[in-house]
Amino acid sequence: MSDNKPIFQPNREFAKEARVKNMCEYHALQNEAMEDYEGFWSRYAKEKLDWIEPFTTTLDESNAPFYRWFDGGKLNVSVQCIDRHLSSRKNKAAIIFEGDRGDKQIITYLELYYQVNKFANLLKENFGVQKGDRVVIYMPMIPEAAYAMLACARIGAIHSIVFGGFSAEALKDRIEDAKAKVVITADGAYRKAKPYMLKDVVDKALESGSTVVEKVLIVERNNEEIAWVAGRDYSYNELIKDKSPICQPEPMDSEDPLFLLYTSGSTGKPKGVQHNSAGYILWAQMTMEWVFDVKENDTYWCTADIGWITGHTYIVYGPLAMGATTIMFEGVITFPDAGRPWKMVEEYKINQFYTAPTAIRVLHKTGENEPKKYDISSLKVLGTVGEPIDPPAWKWYYEEVGGSRCAIVDTYWQTETGGHVVSPLPGATPIKPACATMPLPGIIAEILDENGQKVPAGEKGLMCITRPWPSMIRGVWGDDERFKKSYFGDVKKEGQAVYFTGDGAIYDEDGYITITGRTDDVINVSGHRMGTAEVEAAIKKHTKVAEVAVVGKPHEIKGEGIFAYIVMKGEDSFAQEVELIKEINNIIKDEIGNIALCDDIVFVPGLPKTRSGKIMRRILRAIAKNEPITQDTSTLEDPSVVEKIESIVKSCMI
Repeated sequence: MSDNKPIFQPNREFAKEARVKNMCEYHALQNEAMEDYEGFWSRYAKEKLDWIEPFTTTLDESNAPFYRWFDGGKLNVSVQCIDRHLSSRKNKAAIIFEGDRGDKQIITYLELYYQVNKFANLLKENFGVQKGDRVVIYMPMIPEAAYAMLACARIGAIHSIVFGGFSAEALKDRIEDAKAKVVITADGAYRKAKPYMLKDVVDKALESGSTVVEKVLIVERNNEEIAWVAGRDYSYNELIKDKSPICQPEPMDSEDPLFLLYTSGSTGKPKGVQHNSAGYILWAQMTMEWVFDVKENDTYWCTADIGWITGHTYIVYGPLAMGATTIMFEGVITFPDAGRPWKMVEEYKINQFYTAPTAIRVLHKTGENEPKKYDISSLKVLGTVGEPIDPPAWKWYYEEVGGSRCAIVDTYWQTETGGHVVSPLPGATPIKPACATMPLPGIIAEILDENGQKVPAGEKGLMCITRPWPSMIRGVWGDDERFKKSYFGDVKKEGQAVYFTGDGAIYDEDGYITITGRTDDVINVSGHRMGTAEVEAAIKKHTKVAEVAVVGKPHEIKGEGIFAYIVMKGEDSFAQEVELIKEINNIIKDEIGNIALCDDIVFVPGLPKTRSGKIMRRILRAIAKNEPITQDTSTLEDPSVVEKIESIVKSCMI
């Protein structure tokens, strides 16, 4: 191969039983979609979904980009996830919960049915929540969070989950934009065996009185003292006791909204991504079946938080729609040590494990040999999500966690896509490390140039999806113009606006797709635009580099220089900083060229990350430019790391 990437063939024994067994079957599915696009989706919608009333129109493109799927149909997502399984799976574990401190709970499908119905009745009877009302959920990773989501779906309320690490101001912005009627929260939760509180954040968000929130429902998880506002705050634990476990589901139109999920809002007003009912739940189920190949007796674990789209689609909606057993984990996977996930894999006999490259790198750095201490032979499929995975992390994941026999599905998708759009199929796709591979069947994804022409192999282009698909974003809540401008304003193909992901990508000679990172995460060095992901990938090839983040810094000659923050493996690496800088720049020279050499390299103890593992590059840019940090650092996993980085950078610049 000209790109010199090794190819890993699917495990033959696994492939024999996989839903898609080889590339011939993959191409047959993709050809079916290309030849009869609406027929393809109509077939799966009829096969996979339980309809209250059948749909009459598969796809309506008359008001592009406000596409409509499965018009005329009625269904209820909670029925899709729970009720339809009761005849055959009522005693099967739906959710296995493990708390931070090791407390455990198994919720069967029948128990889930009762809990969701009771929660739905509480919202209707006590708070007057009706179809179309917005409910903000600000919760830790506990079963009641899943109950709340599904209860909203059952009565037709639109839920908007706000990640439990967001600040009061961020929470307030989202509440106000959604015009939420009710907030569901908890007194607190546990993280690294220590309690942290959520209710006081809600109080701060609501203290201005500018929101329309009428009631706050509090799950008493920690049972610690909290402030109660009379007439507004109510105890879930008390109100739920006398609720009926029977609640008739609300028939929902296919295009009725299911949930809103807000982007970070770091550059202006938060953007409420809207997903609707039928198309979203269809693709959530189909990708669970195709990408993870979950079978009836499998146990599946996604380590994400429900505050992000990964938690929505691949902890709650997708697994439950297909009748799977899904793990819900409150804690931190490196606590009390880096063996925690492998201990859980051994205990629960987990078959599919889905996590972020950031987590993989941390587990590799802090517990390289931990997988060997546990029996993790139950694993069949390993997944990555959130960012491109670098080859060294991929290698360790494949060899040490997967035993060189598990497929690694490097999934590419976004909040806006609702589910995976580019990913290997574990029984079919020959895998290249750190490569997202090919579009999933039914997804017409192409790498285009700015004129809408498909780019040749080896040239960078824009990652686009050129036909609407069922799980796509339906709009930005309350702002149609922003929706069109954000997603359909940059690229046209044959005169028709297409969905642009905002990411760059490149084809190799086999047609495999590698994502190169955000097109706006670029550094313009002497007129040459370089993606930060490309520079970071080169630096990560140094054997002593654990993590890296690259940003641009003003340069009086080049316009912009490259500034790299590097976390090294081991504690003694800092002793040879000068030598390390030379080695790292030599790798960049070999991988990219002299134009990409770093002007500044600083070695830091850690990077500023949200609790979901996202690196906050805006903070790093501010430090590199010696500008004040205006971002809220309270949502970071370790806020103190910012001061440490600032101190190191200042000392280097003296």
